[in-house]
Amino acid sequence: MTFPVYIGIGAIKIHPHVFFEAIAYAVALRLSLRNFRRDTVKPTQRSSIVVGGMIGALIGAKVLVMLQHINLWWQQQELFLLMLLQGKTVVGALLGALIGVELTKKIIGVKQSTGDAFVYPLMFGMMIGRIGCFLTGLSDRTYGIATSLPWGIDFGDGILRHPTQLYEIGFLFLWMVFLQVRSRYLIQSGDLFKFYMIGYLSFRLIIDSIKPEFQPILGLSAIQIACVLALIYYYRSIPKLFQFQEVSCE
Repeated sequence: MTFPVYIGIGAIKIHPHVFFEAIAYAVALRLSLRNFRRDTVKPTQRSSIVVGGMIGALIGAKVLVMLQHINLWWQQQELFLLMLLQGKTVVGALLGALIGVELTKKIIGVKQSTGDAFVYPLMFGMMIGRIGCFLTGLSDRTYGIATSLPWGIDFGDGILRHPTQLYEIGFLFLWMVFLQVRSRYLIQSGDLFKFYMIGYLSFRLIIDSIKPEFQPILGLSAIQIACVLALIYYYRSIPKLFQFQEVSCE
């Protein structure tokens, strides 16, 4: 396999990142719209919340990718500017969206939790998007460090590396199954989104330790530091994740 693996549609060759990212956005949007029909939030308020989340996601993705690759500023400024222009990070987008949504809700006076409707759409979208990251190869910078394990992948530089994109797809699938089981037990509105965030941020904190990234503080990258700070924010909900209390039927 030669990376990047272009997607052929007739005589047209589409870059895998563009192809799968477009599908990921379409699937996530379609599933979210379906979930909104069962939501109690007013449509006008929901629209404001979605816009606030999108703006926050865009800002968060760019700010965190800048911090993640800040070392390139004094090593390869052109590459740094290219990363800032083209790059984005899921963790930054998630945390930026969370801040954007909470600020919007505060402005328009919505007090109820609104994140549960996005959980499964986000997970499906992320799994599809990571296929594109994997097929893109080295330029996506989502690969892992060198490994001697039999499933190591040569993304084009002659080095067998951890396919961390595939690890993430596997984790998201397993975490989705876990959340499906967990949701059968007593949970409050908003818990599903918290559980999703706790699981994904914990995974990224661990998996990013085998990525060849700049790790300036205590051996942690900017993304890992963001994960730690967010997990501290959610720490009160972590014990609840593993409390399987039966739903009472009266």
